[in-house]
Amino acid sequence: LASKEEILASLKAQQATAKPVEGFEAMLALSDYDYLESLEAFQKGWIQVQDISSALVGELAAPKKDSYVMDVCAAPGGKSTQIASHLKSGYLVSNEIDAKRAQILLSNIERMGVKNVAVTNSSVDKLAKVFDCCFDKILVDAPCSGEGMIKKHDIALNHWSIENIELCAARQKEILEYAYSMLKPGGTLVYSTCTYALEEDEDVVLSFLEKHEDIQLVDPEVLWGRKGFKDLNVRRIFPMDGGEGHFIAKFKKQSGVAGKLPVLKSKKIDKITEKFLKEQLNTLPNYYYIDNDRVYGMDVCFVDFKKVKVLRQGVYLGDVIKNRFEPSHSFYMVADFDYKRKVEVTLEEMDLFMHGEVLQKECDKGYVAVCYKGHPFGFGKSDGRQIKNKIPKGLRLLPNSHVNID
Repeated sequence: LASKEEILASLKAQQATAKPVEGFEAMLALSDYDYLESLEAFQKGWIQVQDISSALVGELAAPKKDSYVMDVCAAPGGKSTQIASHLKSGYLVSNEIDAKRAQILLSNIERMGVKNVAVTNSSVDKLAKVFDCCFDKILVDAPCSGEGMIKKHDIALNHWSIENIELCAARQKEILEYAYSMLKPGGTLVYSTCTYALEEDEDVVLSFLEKHEDIQLVDPEVLWGRKGFKDLNVRRIFPMDGGEGHFIAKFKKQSGVAGKLPVLKSKKIDKITEKFLKEQLNTLPNYYYIDNDRVYGMDVCFVDFKKVKVLRQGVYLGDVIKNRFEPSHSFYMVADFDYKRKVEVTLEEMDLFMHGEVLQKECDKGYVAVCYKGHPFGFGKSDGRQIKNKIPKGLRLLPNSHVNID
């Protein structure tokens, strides 16, 4: 993992301005950059861009290193990757109901090198059928009328209506009911929207509290923004507070019986896969799942999602093809994998490699993690004299964009 000092140094070297944000240890205000994907820190999965008010939502979840967390409405992934950064022996279910947005979510989860995670594409009612009181933390950044986004997106204004607000409020109440059923006793639920409408904010909170005597509205313990309406201890963030429009409420479930997370029996990997992983890693994953010839790994038990659509669970390590193991790009992007076979490159060489070029560089034969200052950003296959590029074409830089910005 990169330190904050390394990230700042990288951004400074590319002439991007990064300033600390008061009250947010892990957040930087970023400006003076032309193309986000050209930033080394972005390519390596060190940073994820999100609005400061959205970041507050993720921080309020306050997961511990061993928490089991669900992000119900997760795309594009800013809050999920923020939560994942706190987890070590914990587990994250990052869900998105919209299929296209779920693919964007998956891309960001992989770029940030998250290991103990499942990315699902499901409605919340299907998730609730599988998980009864199973999660320590649940985040519901609910779909809403988007009044806080009107100044940025015309679509929010074009779709605005009282009828849409009422429709959103009804849907939000339904989502919270399912989230409640998946929350462990003693667990924390964070509810947020990006709208100003009372019907979707304080009124939803009051309705939720009236339905569940065992739910307590707790102090979010933040000074940023301002107190909500109807004498509720919630937070509202307006543009004049320094962020987009946002509403946040934090709940605690007081009673109930914790459920048991349904898990799958770990699969035994074949000798070909085991040999490859031992050549590449100092420490191997604890658990494996095999789907046809695709191999996945992570450090906690794989979860049985029943009929829920799972896009990815754990790290997609690679495929067994004709008695050989072909690694995936995501295998070389994991934040805390300790790679044995790696090669160090200069910033100029990184720029070439991110454009799909072959590197004329001597190293051991076979697959190698390609690193800049010790941090991998992709991989290649060496014949001993040159490294053939294996970065997927869709992740390479455009011809006129460069890592080393002058």
